[in-house]
Amino acid sequence: MACLGIESTAHTFGASVVTGDGKILSDVRSTYRPPPGSGIHPREASRHHAAKAPELVASALSSASLRVDEVDCVAYSAGPGLGPALRVGAVVARALAAYYSKPLVPVHHAIGHLELGRLLTGASRPVSLLVSGGHTMVLLPRRSRWRVFGETLDVTVGQLLDQLGRYMGLPSPAGPEIESLAGGGSRLLDLPYVIRGNDLSFSGMLTAAKRYIASGARREDVAFSVQETAFAMLCEVSERALAFSGSGELMVVGGVAANSRLRAMLESVARRQGARLELVPPRYSGDCGAQIAWTGILHYSHGLSVDPRASRVIQRWRLDEVTLPWIDR
Repeated sequence: MACLGIESTAHTFGASVVTGDGKILSDVRSTYRPPPGSGIHPREASRHHAAKAPELVASALSSASLRVDEVDCVAYSAGPGLGPALRVGAVVARALAAYYSKPLVPVHHAIGHLELGRLLTGASRPVSLLVSGGHTMVLLPRRSRWRVFGETLDVTVGQLLDQLGRYMGLPSPAGPEIESLAGGGSRLLDLPYVIRGNDLSFSGMLTAAKRYIASGARREDVAFSVQETAFAMLCEVSERALAFSGSGELMVVGGVAANSRLRAMLESVARRQGARLELVPPRYSGDCGAQIAWTGILHYSHGLSVDPRASRVIQRWRLDEVTLPWIDR
């Protein structure tokens, strides 16, 4: 079995072919880059995706040595995400599925991150930290769903880093630039550390960080302080979930998972709790077609596909609303 997966939720258009036994035959992508200091404009991102889609889909199939009529199903990221960007991927997938009479499989983007993480790390029932521009959640796979143990109450940690970067005039996504700046910081500034129960809040930290920049603080110290404080909050909630669940696995996925400082801090958490830290290779931490193709295979093998005429995208879609029959009860 082979699935062509198409990802287009935000700044990245990706295409990938993955087999039923979890082998990634191809994974190609192109990322829309807004001007420095600017965020993603949905219309411009969709134009980028529409321009890149034909060559990327062709490249994914060519690299996998397959034709469209040889794949078993076509999966697409149905949400959540930016409406105009989502619609480009959906239209491409819908057209291919209809023309070649292939089953069409809608996939929740964030579940794609989690399931690709389990595939690549071999983790079975991990406490999972999902950190990206669209999500900040601590989750557990239980009773046919990913169950939320804790989540952000306002902006995500990815948005925190991106919005701080934009305020500094850095290109978006700004995570790698913030990490580089933080490496030159040494002074830990006082920032809001807000955890309520198992939920987190980063908006006050963002405001305080901007005020430090406006008052002339070194950008390196601000970036260093934001990383140390925000990541400590993520570690606290993750460690609590490990202790509560008794899981021996801590998995981290999403674009921010590529941050080396976060990985080092989570390593300490896992060691204290006697758990293994399961790290997704940085290439697959961010948005990619492989997360959609693999999760599409999981859905399709459990009987899920939709008529192209009834397919749609959903801009706001909680991942704990999705029933996943392959997660044990």
